[in-house]
Amino acid sequence: MSTPTMRAYVLTGPRQGSVQEVPAPVAAPGEVVVDVERVGVCGTDVEFFTGEMAYLHQGHAAYPMRLGHEWAGTVTAIGPGVDPAWVGRHVTGDTMLGDQVCRRCRKGQQHVCEDRQELGIRGGRPGALAEQLAVPAWSLHALPESVGAVLGALVEPGGNALRAAQAADLEPGERVLVTGPGTIGLLVAMFARAAGAEVHLLGRSDRSLAFARGLGFEHTWTEDELPALPFDAVVEASNAVHLPARALDLVEPAGRVVYIGLAGSPSTIDTRTLALKDVTAVGILSASPGLPDTIAAYASGAVDPRPLVAATVGLDQVGSVLAGARPQGAGPGPKVHIDPRLV
Repeated sequence: MSTPTMRAYVLTGPRQGSVQEVPAPVAAPGEVVVDVERVGVCGTDVEFFTGEMAYLHQGHAAYPMRLGHEWAGTVTAIGPGVDPAWVGRHVTGDTMLGDQVCRRCRKGQQHVCEDRQELGIRGGRPGALAEQLAVPAWSLHALPESVGAVLGALVEPGGNALRAAQAADLEPGERVLVTGPGTIGLLVAMFARAAGAEVHLLGRSDRSLAFARGLGFEHTWTEDELPALPFDAVVEASNAVHLPARALDLVEPAGRVVYIGLAGSPSTIDTRTLALKDVTAVGILSASPGLPDTIAAYASGAVDPRPLVAATVGLDQVGSVLAGARPQGAGPGPKVHIDPRLV
């Protein structure tokens, strides 16, 4: 009897990958199988494609691998010990899969578990750039009817952004500067606006800033144009090496700086500035603690990130998207989605 197969994008080395027929997943005890409907391509995926991702050099990941950690789909099979009510549910899931037994996991901090797997990223756990996906049932988050596949695949980046916006600890009317108007930066801006803050965005390209203005953010600046305003908080969401230090210079004394962007090489800040300005600095790694509130914000319409999605294409175009190509007919948004059902 032949083993069932499915189509998946397999990355076999730096800038080397293809759509392959691979064994379809089987639901192990405690796991479910999901039919994947949407997957977001993000900067982490691009770093694996180029070979620059630190996990490749630290032993946390290795080729061949299957990417994809921003996803939504429908549960179609369950393993032993899983509640049958999951079958047919529209879901997304946590990227961070802790071992569930260590001290951090027991404290509810499984997203920083030393022995965690990260879906499509770390520890050999295959990602969602495939027709089907197997994940632990405990990692699932059910999606209400009002949160379809597009929004569902935006929950993971949204959870990161929501946590960053919450860490900024903004009161209504306070002013926040978000540096880096990519997907995460724009999502941070949306959550901060929903909280009543006055949002400013700092970027480099006219195209990205024009897109931000089209989303209703009127205060958009390049570094040369940035006015001398008091910022109660700064959220650093770029990949620029120098902006973490600039964020600390720009924030008001006793304000908050939130670091969620990652540069390709080490950034430095002067901790004397941090102390002498009495600034609180917060780092954000993961969406995990923010997933339920992100789903609720999308379901209520308080935040609608669907305009960020520029195009939706099939698995056959994953390689070109990872290489930086814009799909034909793509809109101005920063995010590309993959629908594995498209051929």
